[in-house]
Amino acid sequence: MIKIGIVGGTGYTGVELLRLLAQHPQAHVEVITSRSETGVRVVDMYPNLRGHYDKLCFSVPDNESLGRCDVVFFATPHGVAHAMAAELLAAGTRIIDLSADFRLRDAAEWSQWYGQPHGAPELLDQAVYGLPEVNRDAVRSARLIAVPGCYPTAVQLGLLPLLEAGLADNERIIADCKSGVSGAGRGASVGSLFCESTESMKAYGVAGHRHLPEIRQGLQAAAGGPVGLTFVPHLTPMIRGIHATLHVSVKDHSIDLQALFEKRYESEPFVDVMPAGSHPETRSVRGANICRLAVHRPQSGDQVVILSVIDNLVKGASGQAVQNMNIAFGLDEKTGLSHPALMP
Repeated sequence: MIKIGIVGGTGYTGVELLRLLAQHPQAHVEVITSRSETGVRVVDMYPNLRGHYDKLCFSVPDNESLGRCDVVFFATPHGVAHAMAAELLAAGTRIIDLSADFRLRDAAEWSQWYGQPHGAPELLDQAVYGLPEVNRDAVRSARLIAVPGCYPTAVQLGLLPLLEAGLADNERIIADCKSGVSGAGRGASVGSLFCESTESMKAYGVAGHRHLPEIRQGLQAAAGGPVGLTFVPHLTPMIRGIHATLHVSVKDHSIDLQALFEKRYESEPFVDVMPAGSHPETRSVRGANICRLAVHRPQSGDQVVILSVIDNLVKGASGQAVQNMNIAFGLDEKTGLSHPALMP
């Protein structure tokens, strides 16, 4: 049984992590922390977990108790994992970080986008970017795993086959992405209020979003060189989901793109390449650790449109974190994650 600690368990990614781990046959949550909710029972805050965590209470973050765990998940705002990671790693504990603290390889670039100095640049060399479809082998031996962001997961999985095959015009790639309101987190903010977000849709972060350097980093690794990316996120009036519409020109019209995508992901348990002509919906992945893809070539031209959908809280966060844990601990990758999506 894997002994688990969770730092920052009161947000949406925290409760989603608890939900997934509750049905994991090899996982036992020993510690869950929250400075603001210390002493509160988990099930009093989240009644959906009654019968699963009835005795578990939130506690003040403490490296001694967390260090006795086999793995600690950080479901926290950026900057928190920086302060605690080194001591936990020294205690022999694995870290799976759902925040952005270790996603970027360049500490100066991280500081530029997150508005503060990087708190643990000495750990960046040992951090593994936890996109299993790319870094599975590295995840197996990793002590510090950086779980990709939700937008970066959907965009990278949609574009990898073309970039890896050298078929894309790397200078002009457009990622037009939509996210549900839960992507903004559980903290109170005017923009997330029902009256502000329902019956409306808006773009944001057009001048530059924090996920841009992460997406670009992954795409450049796949392409083996610079990538020109325009990334525009939108807030959509739904609770869960990411829909990424990706536009890219291809150099070779003779390639069977459907076959290319199917071949790339034929062994990937959590990527579903849908039949030609499909239009995947966000509701088809709701609650599931799956990315559904469809590839189109409108009017048979050189412009390709890839549609990529995920649940931002599952494959875009907590589900992918559990997927990484399974790989790192030598378990079947699908353990605790094979449930279908919720419909309707």
